[in-house]
Amino acid sequence: MSDMEFVLTPNGFENVQNELTDLLTNKRPAIIERIRQARQLGDLSENFDYDDAKRGQAILESRIAELKAIISHASVVDEVSTDGSIGVGSRVTVKDLDEGVQDVYFIVGPAESNPAAGKISHESRVGEALMGKKTGDKVVVLAPSAAINYEIVSVE
Repeated sequence: MSDMEFVLTPNGFENVQNELTDLLTNKRPAIIERIRQARQLGDLSENFDYDDAKRGQAILESRIAELKAIISHASVVDEVSTDGSIGVGSRVTVKDLDEGVQDVYFIVGPAESNPAAGKISHESRVGEALMGKKTGDKVVVLAPSAAINYEIVSVE
């Protein structure tokens, strides 16, 4: 993981930092307390509460390590392109030329992508097709089931 670079918007970087702070100051102490209480119940070999708390701790510690790696290898993109081209941090409105429907995407790095919220990675098929393009350009996205033809309506 040390060779990886995590491209983040300033907001994405702040969200990662906030999540890490919450895990370290709230969630970790809570799980430690759950383990302590479960230990007091006696025999650990058949103690569901203890096993469940330890599983939760493993998941929590894994997420903490992941967030620390993201922060230590983050490349924060703090400027949107001044020439109107699409890059990480751009808010893009596209029109599906076949369906006539408009969609708005916020181009982000993979670590903060959330397609359901309109945040797509610059490494996704749609993101790759849009990178470097400008308002008025047309792109074709090769999706698994079909090719999607987009026209870029606006770039912010």
